[in-house]
Amino acid sequence: MVDFGTMGPLGFGAASIGNLYRAVADGDAAATLRTAWDAGLRYIDTAPHYGFGLSEKRVGDALADLDPQARAIVSTKVGRRLDPVAPGTDLSVARQAFVTPEPFESVFDYSYDAVMRSYDDSRIRLRRDRIDILYVHDLGAMAHGSDHPRRFAEFMEGGYRALRELRDGGAVGAIGLGVNETRVCEEVLAVGEIDVVLLAGRYTLLEQDALETFLPLCEARDVKVVLGGPYNSGILAKGVRHGGEVHYDYQPAPPEIIARVGAIEDLCVAHGVPLAAAALQLPLAHAQVVSVIPGMASPQQVTQAAALIDIAIPPALWRDLKDHGLIRADTPVPL
Repeated sequence: MVDFGTMGPLGFGAASIGNLYRAVADGDAAATLRTAWDAGLRYIDTAPHYGFGLSEKRVGDALADLDPQARAIVSTKVGRRLDPVAPGTDLSVARQAFVTPEPFESVFDYSYDAVMRSYDDSRIRLRRDRIDILYVHDLGAMAHGSDHPRRFAEFMEGGYRALRELRDGGAVGAIGLGVNETRVCEEVLAVGEIDVVLLAGRYTLLEQDALETFLPLCEARDVKVVLGGPYNSGILAKGVRHGGEVHYDYQPAPPEIIARVGAIEDLCVAHGVPLAAAALQLPLAHAQVVSVIPGMASPQQVTQAAALIDIAIPPALWRDLKDHGLIRADTPVPL
């Protein structure tokens, strides 16, 4: 079993060091991971999809030096197998959003055999005898559209059985979903049992609809939540009062989102609180949320996040956000 209480409020999301959107040098990735370790971060999340193995390799190389006793909690994912790219593929350009020298591409596969192979391959790349948390990657209608029912059945009939075997046999400490939506989590919990959900966005300073059914269900079933994407694709880190294009949910932010973030940002400024600090700290006030894991691509981003998580935020800010209808009235807030 995983002791979720030891994860720490701030974890490390390793998609960026898999060369998400742009190349990151090996030395820079190693320095980023070392800075995270020195800052006390002990939870690292990665996936085969992140750079098609590159992120896992970099995490494994760093932890072999930093954590020879395997004290860190490491999570990775299954559900996307790595297939060789076609001969002649230009590895210097982005593929599936990653600029990586690894000669693979990821293909969805939630079958029993694919999950077992993915687990074994990840252990090799991570250089670990055991993986602490194994998530299923991007299950749900948001990722699969009309093909979701078929993919869901493929998982429940195959991949889910593999996850249970790995956890029940002690090879994995906990199993869960790594997704961008809450509905599929409720679908899985209606027919199965998981330990944790890595939810990207969907419970942030900008949106709290997860309070309606998802988080109460997690509480009733004792399912922990790790919150990825606390900045909603960057808009809650950068804000909207400084010019330039801002993104929400992986695309340019629409006017209504820009207006809402602007109002939140103005209240943060009035209380002397960085917008990003409020974004990191709010989700942690919910009893089921055990960690937030922003993506970090440089030592500077790690240092900044570690400072933001500790900034004292006056209770008056949370009251004002509720009074202005900018967060739900029933949102738990930091004390």
